[in-house]
Amino acid sequence: MKRFDDAEDPRRRLLLQALAAGLLAAPAAGASLLGDVPHKLPPGRSVYRLDGSVLVNGKPATLDTLIGPEDTVETGADGQVIFVVGQDAYLLRGGGKVVLATQRQQSRVVRALNLLSGALLSVFGRAEQRIYTSTATIGIRGTGVYLETDPDETYFCTCYGTVDLTSKQDPTSRETIVSKHHDRPVYIAAKAPAGQRIRPAPMKNHTDAELALIEELVGRTPPFVFPMDDYDAPRRDY
Repeated sequence: MKRFDDAEDPRRRLLLQALAAGLLAAPAAGASLLGDVPHKLPPGRSVYRLDGSVLVNGKPATLDTLIGPEDTVETGADGQVIFVVGQDAYLLRGGGKVVLATQRQQSRVVRALNLLSGALLSVFGRAEQRIYTSTATIGIRGTGVYLETDPDETYFCTCYGTVDLTSKQDPTSRETIVSKHHDRPVYIAAKAPAGQRIRPAPMKNHTDAELALIEELVGRTPPFVFPMDDYDAPRRDY
């Protein structure tokens, strides 16, 4: 699986350094580095920030692009986008592609998303939803999650909340995870013995500061007290 680490993404380092330094508390400084100071996005706006190549339904995106619950968002290798749809907020890293879906026509609520490639940090409202990757089906409600996917493996962290996780290739590999603070990250492999395709993983490549940022865009805060120091506590490594 490709690693989505700080060394590969200078835009992410800039974002986290600004958060850690408290620049978001000063409107002029925050705006000069990051665009808008984080706050709940107003009606009629979807994109908080974008960098590099970002496509929505195959067309180049701007800060004025509206993203709906049946749209496809894609980033180039140099791209990254932070956006909101309804009560859900997303940070899609470079080389990512996510397809949003509803359950019925004319619904304005995302009920499912399919992460086809890349890495995605998401926070969700209380509506029940499903996440699909190449190797996993995940039922969620009111959670914060981070995932990376490729054809062979999915990395999935339940940052907080409850999820029902099932291997696509082996329905006997399934687990319900209840997490308060990154308590049980896992890998879901495409190939492993029956009943053993979900295994423990370290907490990696996402931070409490990033979660706080995207929760702010939908008018919420994470359900834990977090340090604004880029979550530099020791990572779990099982």
